[in-house]
Formats: sequence, C-alpha cells, structure tokens
Amino acid sequence: MRNKSIFLLLLTFLITNTTFAQEEWGQKFEQLGQQLPTPNSYRTGSGAPGVNYWQQQADYKIDVAIDDKKQILTGSETIKYYNNSPDVLTYLWVQLDQNVRAKGNLDAQTKTGPIKDSTTAKSFQSQMALEDYEGGYKIKAVKDAAGKPLKYIINRTMMRVDLPQPMKKGDTFTFSIDWTYNIYDRMVMNGRGGYEYFPADDNYAYTCAQWFPRMAVYDDYEGWQNKQFIGRGEFALAFGDYEVNITVPADHIVAATGELTNAKEVLTKTQYDRLEQAKKTFDKPVFIVTEEEAIANEKSRATKNKTWKFAAKNVRDFAFASSRKYIWDAQAVKLATNTPLAMSFYPKEGNPLWADESTKAVKNTLEVYSERTFDYPYPVAISVNAANQGMEYPMICFNFGRPRNGVISERLLDGMVSVIVHEVGHNYFPMIVNSDERQWTWMDEGLNTFLEKETKRERYPNLDLEWGTPKGVVDYMKGDKDNIRPIMTNSEQVKQFGYNAYGKPSAALTVLRETVMGPELFDAAFKEYANRWKFKHPKPADFFRSMEDASAVDLDWFWKGWFYTVDHVDVGIEEVKWFRMRTESADIENKGKKVKKGDLTAKGGDNKTMDFSNGPEEFSLVETDPRYYGEFMNRVDDKAIMQKFENKNLYQVKFANKGGLVTPLIIEFTFTDGSKTTEKIPAEIWRMNEKEVTKVFAFEKEVAAIKFDPNEETADTNPDDNTFPPREAASRFDKFKQKVN
Repeated sequence: MRNKSIFLLLLTFLITNTTFAQEEWGQKFEQLGQQLPTPNSYRTGSGAPGVNYWQQQADYKIDVAIDDKKQILTGSETIKYYNNSPDVLTYLWVQLDQNVRAKGNLDAQTKTGPIKDSTTAKSFQSQMALEDYEGGYKIKAVKDAAGKPLKYIINRTMMRVDLPQPMKKGDTFTFSIDWTYNIYDRMVMNGRGGYEYFPADDNYAYTCAQWFPRMAVYDDYEGWQNKQFIGRGEFALAFGDYEVNITVPADHIVAATGELTNAKEVLTKTQYDRLEQAKKTFDKPVFIVTEEEAIANEKSRATKNKTWKFAAKNVRDFAFASSRKYIWDAQAVKLATNTPLAMSFYPKEGNPLWADESTKAVKNTLEVYSERTFDYPYPVAISVNAANQGMEYPMICFNFGRPRNGVISERLLDGMVSVIVHEVGHNYFPMIVNSDERQWTWMDEGLNTFLEKETKRERYPNLDLEWGTPKGVVDYMKGDKDNIRPIMTNSEQVKQFGYNAYGKPSAALTVLRETVMGPELFDAAFKEYANRWKFKHPKPADFFRSMEDASAVDLDWFWKGWFYTVDHVDVGIEEVKWFRMRTESADIENKGKKVKKGDLTAKGGDNKTMDFSNGPEEFSLVETDPRYYGEFMNRVDDKAIMQKFENKNLYQVKFANKGGLVTPLIIEFTFTDGSKTTEKIPAEIWRMNEKEVTKVFAFEKEVAAIKFDPNEETADTNPDDNTFPPREAASRFDKFKQKVN
C-alpha cells in the first residue's frame, strides 16, 4: 500500500512538472536577482547607502563676464577637488558640454533622417548642422595652484587633466581653467543655455547653463562617468560649494543659483528694501522690479558693468540668467524647517500670466514636494521666463509660457504651470537626490513627472491631469513594439523619449501608489528613498530596493514588467458563469430548458451576452469524507458551511492576460438593484498561471454587469473586453465622433 502511494505521488509530480515544462513560463514573479548589482558595503541590499559609502566633492570659485555687444562669455575658475574614494587617482575628467556644438560634434555626425518635401528651412538647417555659429569652448589655460600648466587632452565633450602626482584617499587638488565661448541664439540652435533676442527693443535675455567646465562624477558604481554628451542624456555631477562673480552691464538684473551676497551694491535702495520685505511676506509676491520699471530699464544702455556675487552650498551645478528686461517678484514660503524665497524673473512679454501664476506655482511646488519628500533645504527657488524652454538647475529654472496677443488660453495656462512645477520640482530629483541623468533619465524625469502630477492634482484640479497617469500612456503602451524601448534604457537609445522617460515611469508610480501598494505604504517608502539618498548618488537598484525595504511589498514582478519590458496591460473577461448551491427546495420552474444553466457566455460567435432567463447552474456541497481529516480528531460543521452558502449567488469569472504585463485585478460588480461593489485582487493572482486565471465571487444579490478596471487605474489598453456583458465595440467612425463631440 505504501509503495503504491509513493508511485502515485511520483506520477503526479512527473505529470505536474511535465505540464510546467511545456507551457511558456515568463518568470514574471521570479526575483530580479542577477539583474541588480550585488550589494556591498557601499550600497546595501536594503537600498540604503552602506557603511562605507563615499562620494567626491568639487568646490568652485568662478569669475564670469558677458559681452552684451558680441554675445561672448568669458570665464576663469578655480576648482578644489576632494578624493574621498579609497582609490588612487592619476587623472581627472572634466565635462566640456559646450563642445556638443563645436564643428564635427558627435551629435551632428550621427544625426540621421531622410529629406522630406516641404521641410521648413529652419528645420533643414538644423538637420544638416549648417548653422552659422562657431561653437565650443576655447580653453585658454589649465594650471595648477602654483600657476604651472597642466597636461590635458580633450576628447569631444570630455577633458582629461593629468595630475602631477597621484591623489590618494583624503587628498585634495586645486587647479584652474580659463575659457571663452560664443553664446548661441536659442531661436536658431536648440539648446539649454544661450540667449533670446528681442528685436522690438533690441535687447537680449541670457540664460546661461552648462557654461563652465564641470567635474565629472567618480563613484563606486563605475568609476569615472565620462560618457560623451551627445545632447539628450543630461548630466552626472558632483556636489560642492560655489562662489560665483557675474559681471554684466550695470542695467541688467541677474538671477542665479545661490544667495545674492552683495545685494546692497547691485540693487537700488528701493529694490533692496523690497527684497527684504519679500522675505517676510507669505500671502502674495512683492515686486522688487515692477513692470513699469522694467520697461523703462529696457530702453537704457549702460556703459559700465556691475558684478553680482552669489554663494551656494552643497549644490551640484550653477546656472544664471541676465537681462535688462526682467521684472522681478518674490514671496516667502513657510515650511516646517525652512523658509525659502520663491522668486520669478520675466520680461513684460510674459505678463499678465507670469505676474499672476509663476511665483504661486513655485510656492505650490515647494509645499507639496516637501510634504512628499523632505523640506526644501535651499534659500531660494527661482523661475525665469524663457521662450520655448523648460530646463532645471539648483535653485533656478528656465520656463516657457507667454500670452498670444494678451490672450491666456487654458492650454497655455496648463503648459506654463506644468513646466514651472516640473522644473522647480527638479530641485528634488536630481539636484538633491542626485541620480545619473546621462545613464538613467527616468530616475529624475519619471519621478519628477509623478510628483508634478500629484502637485497639480492637489493644487490645480481644474487643469489637465491626464499626463503621467495610467490613462495617459495607453496609446503609447499599445503601440508598435518596434518603436518602444524599456524604461531601463540609456537616454541616448530611447525611442519616444517623452513617454519613455516621463509619462510611463510616472504612470507606473501612479499604479504602484494607487493600486498595488496603497497611498500610505507608497508615500512612506517614497519618502524613505528620498531621505536616504538626498545629497547622494542613487542608482536604479537603490530605488527599487528602498521601495521594497520600506514597505514589505515584493515588487520585483512590478519592476520587471514595467521597467524591463515593453509588455502592456490588456486583461479581458473571457467567461462568466453563475452558480447557486442546490437545496431541497430548489426552484424547478426552469425544468426542461435545453440551454445549459449558469453559462453566461453565449459562444455562438464573438458577441457575449448575460442570459438571466436560464437561471443559475446548480451545484451541490456534500459532507466531508472522514478520510480527509487524517489524524485530526475534530471536525468542521458541514451543515453550517452549507447554510452559509445557501441562497448565495456565486460567479465564476475567467480573466485572460493578453498584453503580458501582470496587473492587479480591479473588478466592479453592478447588481440588479443598481448598487455596486468593487473587488481588488493583488497581481500575485497570476503567479501560477501568467496567462489565464479563474476566480469565484459570492454575493447575496444577483449581478447584472461586471467591469474590469472601471476607473482606468491599470493602463489597460483595450477597454472593449473589460465589461460583461460586452459592449459592442465602437467603430472607428463612432470613436471619431466621440472625440469631435
């Protein structure tokens, strides 16, 4: 008998394993394992910095001047570099980002695309890289602290500076670089820095970014991050302290990273008093420079210069803007541990929109982001108006948005508010939580788009809230897979950049918060990640591990599906059956019906109906055979169990995973009396069968309709098969009419 039992057990095992071997198993619930780097003393398995975590530091003292007649920037910097690593360094790598516009640059050489009829001349000039512009740095000198020339080699956008002697752990090295470059016209050449020319009053507005040679990052993960700057993948930068002196025409107004340390020297007494008043004003902005004053100022032409001095502590970059056209307003923001100053700089062309909305948007951003992560630690947060731009730097950002003929459309308002919230929000990701944008754009753009969406949801509920949501990425995710890359793709190889780096990661985090984890667990874990890695250099694994570590939710299946594949969510309700337990007083009115009871799926073609006239299919519960109890002496109450299910309506629902991306099941049941209830089933329901699952639901009431994902929370790409009874799929013409109406 014992041998027979063992034989049957082995036979069952063989049959089961043969079945598993034959099916296509996507391993969607297996751990990421070797796809993540091995934890060590620098970065732990929990996602937190390790006991031996280290990072380099680079401090800058810079003098920079703008020639407003020739549009030339001239600079001289002294860099003090700290080797906090355990490694010996024999050379340093410096980023020369302006060289991306030098003749023969990598971007121009590798640009592809055919000739298209009726292409605009401006676009074709850019495609062929034929702009009449001499770009790139002219390096005048590279010297050590004693003034002795250092050996250096320039490789496109990177410069290697050879050290006179190796740097050991704890060593510092001070050296200087002198340079100049031609500032470019942003209307002609697309770029993050440059100038905008205003022909009506013959003025310039300079937004200076990537304007000085900057130290590359050296870290425990890959050593030097010296990947070439091609133009799209942004920046990896070290933290440091800055002292920057900016010399411009005396009638210019300057906005910059950091605190203005010589305000009394560069501002009039009236302007200085207004600035001091703004630091104590919380209800509305105070104008340091009014529109009337800016209009008068833009007509002047100073013959002398002024030097504006700024200091910034523990920042990864420095940017500034300068123009005689700027209006300037400011307002204090009260946070739990800090009171930063929200400020806006803009020409009259931005009004009335900017006076009403810019500084308010800065304030809203600081308040919401601080609540979700950590209090904004810097003294100022600045929004500068710049045509067709949205770009971020520590404490300052450049943003588009100008009325057309004085008209402020809803679309313009939404775009302007969205870009300010987004770019100010970048102070948190990546300016403070300092991820490597050159490698992983989603780590700052995706996380920031998510918080931008959350800020708008809380503070601007009447604006467009679809971008960055599951609903907002449906068309993208169901598109041609040859034109989509996984989120975990380097910036320069990404296709459909906006969706891949911004929209889809934000939608994924929304699904994670609202559907998978719940707001309480998600918010606590997200805040934990932000606080663990503020003023440090996190990598993707640090984010993934921190979110799991702080929530006790196994999310490997989620990261694998959303971040490492191009699968999409498409769950269909394939079959519904209605059951009731058979009783002695069973209704026999339908006796003699030839149609099988309980089967709510009419299989005569593609259309499915819910036929209540047949009534439910009956099934029986029987008393438990004593052999099922084994050695247990006590028994369950079979009669009580049967009584519990007497008169219950049981619905057996089969779901099919057609898109490949596993997802929680959110199912709305509508009853015959019009009431509704929603069941939420975790994604782990797919762990034994990734393609098809069947689930039974029990209700007192009779069901009239069933719907998957009723509130469009999962990014399901095909709503036509989400309802039961199915709705007739709308024709393309019907869908077009719906959009028009």
